[in-house]
Amino acid sequence: MTCLSVNLNKIALLRNSRGRDFPNVIDFANKFIALGVHGITIHPRQDERHITNQDARDLGQLLPHNSRIELNIEGYPSEDFLKMVEEIKPAQCTLVPDAPDQLTSDHGWDLDKDAEFVTQVCQRLNDAGIRSAIFLDPDVSMVEKAVKTGAARIELYTEEFAATHGTEQGKVVLERYRQAAARAQQLGLEVNAGHDLDLNNLPDFLSIPGILEVSIGHVLTVECIEQGMEKVTARYLEICAANPSV
Repeated sequence: MTCLSVNLNKIALLRNSRGRDFPNVIDFANKFIALGVHGITIHPRQDERHITNQDARDLGQLLPHNSRIELNIEGYPSEDFLKMVEEIKPAQCTLVPDAPDQLTSDHGWDLDKDAEFVTQVCQRLNDAGIRSAIFLDPDVSMVEKAVKTGAARIELYTEEFAATHGTEQGKVVLERYRQAAARAQQLGLEVNAGHDLDLNNLPDFLSIPGILEVSIGHVLTVECIEQGMEKVTARYLEICAANPSV
């Protein structure tokens, strides 16, 4: 089974747009947990445009390190970010190569340039007892370099898959993801995935064996508005349960 981790960034963005604590991030985390999700993901950015550092700490209290529901904190590994992660001790920290002013994540790490830095950060997380994961494009050469960083997992950046899904080009693109995931597993790396996955394209993506976790937020939030939280969450869990993770 693939685990579903719901990204709460868009809930926080809605709250911040009104200047009061509604909708409440912790309330929505509890709602999703009650509906059966396996994890909660957040991506606090330096400008706190959606998830704030206090949200991260509050979720760390709700989902301590030994919780059956995993907390995944993703973001660029600045010193401030890493200190916060070490304080909270989530189950997983996913390293993303975002610039401070970037609208959203749009590429994986270039390990030809950043391998030494990423290796140092992964070692720091591993020493803190936090599972390290790194955001990667579906590039076998990057996967082969990723294993040398000490990361426990990679997260495949799935925007290209989502953008081409349902087209002839999409079949070629999906095969690249399949090859990247297979190579990672051959090398002992576990595989997560995320970005623009939705109810329509997720079943095809999970034809790839061994995807342990998908983190989904933006589209899931919209689908919940359109169709209701219970229906949407149940459908995602059904799709994830149908996929053997090993």
